[in-house]
Amino acid sequence: MKDLLIQLSQGKVIVYPTESVFGLGCDPDNKKAIFTLLKIKNRSWKKGLILIAANYTQLLKYIDDSCLNASQLSRVFATWPGPVTWVFPSKSNSSYWLTGQFSSLAVRVSHFEPIQRLCLAFGKPLVSTSANLSGQPPTRTIAEVHDQLGHNISIMHEDIFGSPNPSTIRDVMTGKIIRE
Repeated sequence: MKDLLIQLSQGKVIVYPTESVFGLGCDPDNKKAIFTLLKIKNRSWKKGLILIAANYTQLLKYIDDSCLNASQLSRVFATWPGPVTWVFPSKSNSSYWLTGQFSSLAVRVSHFEPIQRLCLAFGKPLVSTSANLSGQPPTRTIAEVHDQLGHNISIMHEDIFGSPNPSTIRDVMTGKIIRE
């Protein structure tokens, strides 16, 4: 784990297990790291990214929850920690390299212990996108990660949780499902 934390603090991209697939992640405050991640994945910055965290407090620097009512927040907290990603309004000072072309940001508080450990040790959330080339199937084994992304990336050598599907994505304002 120490090596991964060093890599993250140096602006490198890492691979780590999530609930359903391997994730590609980096420091959400490091523009160079994010653009390296987008280049590795061959993904447009316009799509925006997801942040994954150990707890809600880690997300407060990036999201604006001031416009939410108690019912909306209750709906979120009923699913967290867990496999539901919520699209929140982003803070006005949030970087476009996180939000893409949107004024919102997708965020999740994971219950998965390796992610909890990694985010707590790093002290903040991580960018989280599937560890695969855009348009290719998500990776579920380290061998698949190597096949798609090569061997020059640091990997957290733990198994994925085994959930069959990626996280559900919902709009925090309406509760509507964006991705099942």
